[in-house]
Parts: sequence; structure tokens; C-alpha cells
Amino acid sequence: MASSFLRALGLMSGTSVDGVDVALIETDGERVASFGPTLTLAYPDEARRIIRAAFGATAETDATRAAERLVTELHIEAVRAWAAESGIAPEKLDLVGFHGQTITHQPDRRFTWQIGNGAALAQALGVRVVSDLRSADVAAGGQGAPLVPVYHAALAADLPRPLAVVNVGGVGNVTWIGADGSLLAFDTGPGNAPIDDWCARRAGQRYDRDGALAAAGKVDRGRVLRFAEHRFFAKLPPKSLDRGDFNDGWAEGLSVVDGAATLTRGTARAIALASKHFPAPVVQWVICGGGARNPTLLRAIAEETNSKVVTAADLGWDGDALEAQAFAFLAVRSLRGLPLTFPGTTGAPRPMTGGRLSKP
Repeated sequence: MASSFLRALGLMSGTSVDGVDVALIETDGERVASFGPTLTLAYPDEARRIIRAAFGATAETDATRAAERLVTELHIEAVRAWAAESGIAPEKLDLVGFHGQTITHQPDRRFTWQIGNGAALAQALGVRVVSDLRSADVAAGGQGAPLVPVYHAALAADLPRPLAVVNVGGVGNVTWIGADGSLLAFDTGPGNAPIDDWCARRAGQRYDRDGALAAAGKVDRGRVLRFAEHRFFAKLPPKSLDRGDFNDGWAEGLSVVDGAATLTRGTARAIALASKHFPAPVVQWVICGGGARNPTLLRAIAEETNSKVVTAADLGWDGDALEAQAFAFLAVRSLRGLPLTFPGTTGAPRPMTGGRLSKP
């Protein structure tokens, strides 16, 4: 392997607060030479409660300190579990990309906060860690999200374009990749978060497994039409959301299954509305993230976009590990001083690098 390629481990904990995704890639920050082992460490319910208690904070409190300690410990535990399973010792890695846990994202106030102690992680694992990958962009006036587009472009280098890659996590985001490799990216609207919240509140389950509740329900078309009039969808990109910006309240009064069906269709409609902002129509939509495992949502996206919809897995990508892989890729870019974000992806005034390097 050429020496310019680094063995980088990416760590991601998303807005759904499901757990830590761990993924290894070998990359020079421009190309991906190989994909390595992956692992997901699910958070215990009590950990979720402690982390969620810090959501929305704008200053340090006992709650944020407790959440940060826990997030750091859980990431250390996740890497050690990955190392035990893969047989690769952490100190054999060149670099770790540590996203941390977003608790508050208010780019319009030039504020974003990802908790997690990169220096403590580096110390515990004996490897260099790049963390705090969003702050520089937000401080310069960018949205600080989405960060994954430059990795999507690397993965899609040999695919027919234009294409759209949609990550459906707690929030949905899209990367439009032009025929010439140009990038446009922005948050599409709610992803799984309102559906998950509805299921937790109304069905006593963490999420709609296989979209079964939504499949059994009837979509309230009138509510979806009103939902689609939300000012966020008309707003020009770049634009990004906090997990709490959309909730499940607009389904209130519906049965459990009808609410799940309506919220699911709303997420699909939000994704389809994103195409109004594309510089050119796409040949296909690639869906990744947790939403790619929801067949009811996938069918709804195909109907709403009236387009070819494939999952990341259909292309041989590891959709579950993709965001973790992206933070490994971004960490190497940060180390090399390459841009992580661009005017077309976050609205930053110029291509921006970022990240904070911690050495063991």
C-alpha cells in the first residue's frame, strides 16, 4: 500500500442516539483504497437518557459534563470492542476520526456543539484523534452540515451522474453530485426522528421496524400537504436542521399506524421536495442511513420522487457504516489540510478545512 494511504478509523454517533458506529478505511483523503471491519455498539437506554438530557444546551452544565464523560467512555468501549473483534490493536491505526455527539446545532447563531473529549480518547487508545470537525465551518458562517458530501463524491466517482445520495438518519440530508463532480448538499427535512418519537410515544417501541406500522396505516394526505408547506422546504440551500426542528406533533390525533404512515410519507415528501433545488435532475437516488432499512419509506421515496431509488447496499456500499467511514475520510483530509466543506455544501464562504488534532 502506498505510504500516502492511512489506516483511519471513523466513529459516528448520530442524532438518533442509537449507538456508536465504528468503521475502518484506508484512504489518502481523496480516494478510498480499501474498506475494513465495522462494528456498532448500541447505547443502553440509560445512556440515551443521560445524553438526551444534554440536548439543547448552550453552556456547560452538570448534564453536559455527565453526557460528555459518558460519550467519551462509550466511544473508548466501542473502539476496544471493534479491536477485539477485528484483531487490530488501536495503536496500529494511523488516525481516528471522532465525530462526537451533537447536542445543539444553531448555525444561524454560529454555534454548534459536539460533545466528546478527543484528547481523552487519544490518551486511552494510544492513537492520534481528529475531533471537532464542524466548528470551524460554523464559525466562518457555514451551516456546519452536512459534512459527508465530499466522501459521497469519492464513493460515487465511477457512477452515472448527476445523482443524489440521501442519508436518512434522525434528520435527512442530501448530496447532489453533478456530472462534473460539483457538489450541492443540504438537509432535506425530518428523517427518522419524528417516526422514532411517534413509535416511542404511541407504540412503546424505539422505531418502526421494517416500516411495519406505517405499512399497516393510511396516509392522511391533507396533513402531508400542509406539512409540505413548511417554510424550510422553500428556503434555498445551504440549510441545516437541529433534530428538534421537526417533531411528530403534526400527526397528533391519528391512530398509531396512521400516524406512522403519515410521518413516513412526510419524510419521503421532504426528500422529494429537495429536488427543486438541484441544478439538474438526477438519474437515481441512493438512500443510506437507518432509513434505507425501512421498505415502506423506500417505496414512499420512489413514489414521491417518481425516480429510480436504490440503497447504498445495492451499490455495494456499507450503508450502516457509511457515516463512520466518512469521519475516517474527513480526519485524513483534516490532517492533510484539505477542505472538508465547500460553499455548495454548507454555505461556507470558501472551501474550509477544520478539526482538532489530539495526540496520545
